[in-house]
Amino acid sequence: MVNEKDFALLTDLYELTMCASYFDNKINDIATFDLFIRQLPENRSYFIAAGLEDALNYLKNIKFNDEHIKFLKSKNIFKNDFLNYLKNFKFTGDVFALPEGTVFFPNEPILSITAPIIEAQLVETFLLNTINLQTTIATKASRVVLAAEQKPVVDFSLRRTQGTDAGMKVARASYIAGCIGSSNVLVGMKYRIPVYGTMAHSFVMAFEKEEKSFHAYSKTFPHTSTFLVDTYDTLKGVEKAAIAAKQLEKLGHKLKAIRLDSGDLVSLSRAARKILDKNGLSYVDIFASGNLDEYKIKELLKKIALIDAFGVGTAMGVSKDAPYCDVVYKLVELKNGGRLLPTMKLSKGKFTYPGKKQVYRITDKYEKYIKDILALRDEKINGQRLLTKVMENGKVIYKMPSLERIRKKTMQNLSKLPEKYKKFRNAAKYEVEISAELRKLTLRLNKSLQQKV
Repeated sequence: MVNEKDFALLTDLYELTMCASYFDNKINDIATFDLFIRQLPENRSYFIAAGLEDALNYLKNIKFNDEHIKFLKSKNIFKNDFLNYLKNFKFTGDVFALPEGTVFFPNEPILSITAPIIEAQLVETFLLNTINLQTTIATKASRVVLAAEQKPVVDFSLRRTQGTDAGMKVARASYIAGCIGSSNVLVGMKYRIPVYGTMAHSFVMAFEKEEKSFHAYSKTFPHTSTFLVDTYDTLKGVEKAAIAAKQLEKLGHKLKAIRLDSGDLVSLSRAARKILDKNGLSYVDIFASGNLDEYKIKELLKKIALIDAFGVGTAMGVSKDAPYCDVVYKLVELKNGGRLLPTMKLSKGKFTYPGKKQVYRITDKYEKYIKDILALRDEKINGQRLLTKVMENGKVIYKMPSLERIRKKTMQNLSKLPEKYKKFRNAAKYEVEISAELRKLTLRLNKSLQQKV
C-alpha cells in the first residue's frame, strides 16, 4: 500500500511537465475541471458515487517533501524555480462534489474543481484513480445487493482484489452499497465495518474425518460457527453438520449456519434445508458462496434456492463484467483576470459541455426520480441540487458523514430509482436533460471554436 505521504508523486509524469510549463510561462489562470463518466458500461444503467472521502483527504494534505523534490531533480527535466514552487505547493481551490452514495448518470460531474490551473491540473491523476475504482465497485456491489432481494451479502473479495489498497477500498465501497460486512479484518478496524468468516476446505482436510473438523471448530467458536459442508460429499457433510449441531445444543449453544461453496446450489440448498429441518435445526441458516455475482444470485432466487445469505468475492471485488468506468477530467472554464472563458472539447466521441455546472434532480410526488437536468451552476431550476460545495480556498467545509449514513443514503437513492432502471439487462435509459442556458452556451462556443479551426 502506498504511503499517504507519497501521494504527491502518485501522478502521471505529464501532469508535472504541463505544470512546469505553465509555471515557466507564468500561466496560472483560475481553471475549472469537471470529473465525470462519459458513458455507461454494458448492462449498467446508473452509478453510485464513491471515493469522496479519499479525494478530500488527498486535496487537503497533498505536499511535496524533500525526498520528492530530490527525486524530481534527479530526472534532470525540471528547472530549480519550479522545484522550489513545489516545495511550498498547497491546494487552495474550491470543490463541488456528489456526496458518496448518490445515484448518478453519464456526463454529470462527480467532482468539479476550481483552482489556479497548476493546482487543478496536478491533482487530476489521483482523483481519477480513486473515484474510478470506488465508484466502479460501489455500482457493482449495489447490483449484487439488489439481486439478493434483501438477503444479506458479505464481501469475500480481498484475496482477488488488485492489490492491498484496492482490497481496502473495495470493502468500503461494497459496504456503502449495501453489503453487511466483509471478510477483510483490517477494514473492520479502520472503518468499523462488521467482519465475517467461516472456515476453509483446508481446515476440514486437516482432520482425519470431516466431522472432527466441525467438532473442533465449534469447540473454539460455540456461538458463531458456520460449517463448510462441501469438501467431500455435500449432503453427507450436511448430515455430519447436523449431528455436530445437535451436540452443540446439548451444551446450550446453536450452530449459526452451514456454507455451500460449489455444485448445484438450488438442489443442494433444498436438500440441505430438508436435512436441517428434519433434525430440528430450522434456525440454522444456509450460506452460499463460490463464483457468485448478481446474475447468478438472481437466477438462484428465481429457481427458489433456499439460501439465506451470500458471500460474493471475485466478480464483485474486481467488477468482473465492467472493471472500470470511462471516467475523465476535463477543462470546462478558464478565468483570466476579469475575463471568463468557457472551454469545451470537440473531438468525435469525446465532446464535453462547457462552464461550471450543477445537476438538478426532478422527482414525482412520491419522490421517485423522473429525470436529471444538467445546467449551468447559476441557473435557476426547480429541482434538488445534487452537487455540494465541499472545499473552499483549500479547506474542507463538508462534514463527512459516517459510513452508516452513507450506506443509508445509497439505499434511499436506490429505493427512489424506478425499477425499470434497475434491471440487470436491457434497463431503461434514464433521462439527463441539458438545460436551455447550457445548450445555448454549448452551441455558441461550438460555433466560435469551429471558426478558429
